Amino acid sequence: MPDHPRLVIASGNAGKLREYRDLLSDAGVDIVAFDSEVDEVGDTYAENARLKAETALAKSGLPALGDDSGIELDALDGFPGIGSARLGATQRDRTAELLSRLNGVPRPWLARFVCVIALAAANRETQFFEGECRGEVVPEWRGEAGFGYDPIFLVPRTWKTFGEMAPEEKRKYSHRAAAARALLESGALRQLGR
Repeated sequence: MPDHPRLVIASGNAGKLREYRDLLSDAGVDIVAFDSEVDEVGDTYAENARLKAETALAKSGLPALGDDSGIELDALDGFPGIGSARLGATQRDRTAELLSRLNGVPRPWLARFVCVIALAAANRETQFFEGECRGEVVPEWRGEAGFGYDPIFLVPRTWKTFGEMAPEEKRKYSHRAAAARALLESGALRQLGR
């Protein structure tokens, strides 16, 4: 019997798993990676997060956390939004495609990162927690840390991209960290062991 309740993270993304292990390190849960390979067919971040969490719960029998996140550009009316992960095959492809769509658009390219976490547990309503980080997209890749659009997303009060930040600095500002803080503050994870 484990000392702490186990919590499935419904993701096959190694960067996201590392981030959640860090963000939830003091939450009193043992993190279990579980790639449920769910088609993200929802129309919102919350719908996709729910699909991942509830599928992982059904397949693993363990409480599960799913999330969906994206970057939204003001100049592109919120594009790519929930389609952020599908804009290209690789991180470099996705950032290049996004930057190509901004070609000729005056800067600054104001943007926000959004993350919605869904927590699914047996015999409980799925709960949702949201976080965001406002900043701007820059035209050059800066830094190698993080994943996704991190190297082109500038956090103005730091003048660094997420790609230039150490994990502990990124945790102060990121959309995923804000959603995880909301989850932790809710006390929902403490209820898993009961």
